[in-house]
Amino acid sequence: MSAESASAAPPSPRLSFGRLATWDVGVVVVTVLTLVIASGTVEQFGTTRNFSFLILDLTPILVLALPMTLIIMTGEIDLSVASTVGLTSALMGEMWNNGLPLETIMPLGVLAGAVLGLVNGFFVTVLGLPSLAVTIGTLALYRGLAYVLLGDTAVADFPRDFTGWAIGSMNGTWVPNVVIPIVVLIVVFTIVLHATPVGRSIHAIGANDTAASFAGIPVERVKLWLYVVSGAVAGLVGVFWTLRYSSARADNADGLELTVVAAVLLGGVSIFGGKGTMSGVIAGVVLLASLHNALRLADVSADALTIVTGSLLILSVLVPNLTGAVRAGLDRRKRPRRVRGAAADTPAGGAPPH
Repeated sequence: MSAESASAAPPSPRLSFGRLATWDVGVVVVTVLTLVIASGTVEQFGTTRNFSFLILDLTPILVLALPMTLIIMTGEIDLSVASTVGLTSALMGEMWNNGLPLETIMPLGVLAGAVLGLVNGFFVTVLGLPSLAVTIGTLALYRGLAYVLLGDTAVADFPRDFTGWAIGSMNGTWVPNVVIPIVVLIVVFTIVLHATPVGRSIHAIGANDTAASFAGIPVERVKLWLYVVSGAVAGLVGVFWTLRYSSARADNADGLELTVVAAVLLGGVSIFGGKGTMSGVIAGVVLLASLHNALRLADVSADALTIVTGSLLILSVLVPNLTGAVRAGLDRRKRPRRVRGAAADTPAGGAPPH
């Protein structure tokens, strides 16, 4: 094996998990403490009814965070996911107004999301444009197209069988029906990231995409498909959002992209790529959703919730980088001491002591 191939070998997801285990455990501990404290101090928070609403609230964030994790781990980002949700919802309303059955509309909504993701991937991978600039542009473009379709109106006469399932619970329990598809998606994305060649490629691309390319990894193709998957998942969330609220609107999920990115980074995924685990992301989503839920029950304003989200986003980037800088500084301070110690043990003639 050549030196280039060795240096380009994808890092093991298991090793990445070991490096991030401390952060993951910390997020889980904070999440548990938040749930316990909120249950004891915020009225109605600890009820099964509220936990059911909490799961429904975190569902869009968690589902969007799964492909977002993979994209950020490659060193890219997708800020258009919430606008894709909104445009998918608007398309559902338009198709319903034109007489299409919902059984046809739902898969078409997912397909539309995949096409929108493909547009992002084309600009980023084929044209080589920065993903931040591209997805900020499509964030505005997709939202604008949603308003072109529906304007300020809402379509709200969807069949009760579908809307009832979206907000219903399993066998009369408090556990929402959406838990089963959520668990399936979590399992699939976790296996892909941590137990497949695709996951190893994602780690390698995020660590060094040039080295990954020399190692034979199709970097641009992987990124392109990740954007397609992200768009398809956003389309799926658009279908769920529309059915849950029984309302197709152009402003559905407006601003949700900030919460999704904050949850992913809070879960320990490096904004520079190459590091992250699904377990950390899931904990980050639950923590953020629990905080929002508790603060809303405590009659905290929406502006304050935005401040909390922004603050957590900054901390999730700042703390790991400060920790890394401190460790690097300590390592640099240790190296000269070893060199001086070795020099002191060497006689003037240069031969080592016997």
